[in-house]
Amino acid sequence: MRDQVLTWLDDNVPTARMQHILRVEQMSMELARHYHLNVEQAAQAGLMHDLAKYFKPERLLRMAKEGGIDIDPICAATPHLLHADVSAIVAKEQFAIQEDAVLNAIALHTLGNPEMSEMSCVVFLADSLEPGRGNTPELENLRKIARVDLHKAVWLTCDYCVKHLLNTRRLIHPRMILTRNWAVQRFSQKPELTQ
Repeated sequence: MRDQVLTWLDDNVPTARMQHILRVEQMSMELARHYHLNVEQAAQAGLMHDLAKYFKPERLLRMAKEGGIDIDPICAATPHLLHADVSAIVAKEQFAIQEDAVLNAIALHTLGNPEMSEMSCVVFLADSLEPGRGNTPELENLRKIARVDLHKAVWLTCDYCVKHLLNTRRLIHPRMILTRNWAVQRFSQKPELTQ
C-alpha cells in the first residue's frame, strides 16, 4: 500500500512537497509511538495528508461539493483550504482507506476541529511542526511541547498559525479559532501536575 501511495504522489506532487510529506509521515509515527497510538494509522494519515494539495481550485471545489463537504464563504474564497477534506476523499476512493481515525486525521490536518481525536492532533501537529518548517526557537519550543501535552501543543500551534496569517494579511478560518479554543479548554481542565 505505501508503495502505491508513493507512486501516486510521485505523479501528483513536486519533489519538495514529497519531502515534506515524508517528514510528516515520520513525525506522525514518532508522536503516535510516544502517545501509545496506532503507529500504522498515523503513518498512513501522514503519508496521505496532502494527496489533494496540488489539485486546482475548481477541482477542489467540485470534489468537496460532490463529497458533501460544507463550502463556507472562506473556503469558497480560498479553495486551497479544502485540500485536507478532499485528500481524505482521495484516500478513500483511490486507496480504499476505511478507518475513520485515518480519514479524520487527513481531513483535519489543516484547520483541526473541536473534539478531534488524539490521532488527528498528532497529524495536525506533524504537518505544522515537521523539521522542514524551520528551526526557529518558537518552532523548536512547539516541538518540545508536542512531546509533553498534545492539547497544549495544538493550542500553541494554532496561535502560531494565526499570528502568521495575521502578519501576512490572510483570511483566518473560524474553525482554526474553534480548534484553538477547544485545545485551551482541554488543557486547562487537566490536573495541574501535567501543566
